[in-house]
Amino acid sequence: MITAIVFIQADVSRLSEIAEQIADIDGVSEVYSVTGDLDLLAMVRVRTHEEISDVVADQLNKVDGVLSTQTQIAFQTFSQHDLEEAFSIGL
Repeated sequence: MITAIVFIQADVSRLSEIAEQIADIDGVSEVYSVTGDLDLLAMVRVRTHEEISDVVADQLNKVDGVLSTQTQIAFQTFSQHDLEEAFSIGL
């Protein structure tokens, strides 16, 4: 499982609507509204690097109201939870 963290700047007057549209994209596991310089943070969990491009460049960036994104790829997970097992069902 590859995890990408996507920092999103969006039209704040439509934040809930934009967040919901992003959350509906296959491969997006969570969307958070956050404080600071960013408006939203999306967690993308997919099996291949190519799928990150499909999710972020081909879909998420095209959601009306998304102004800019920055994507970070996670190298290693430090967690008590087995995310691979949790997200392996149905993928």
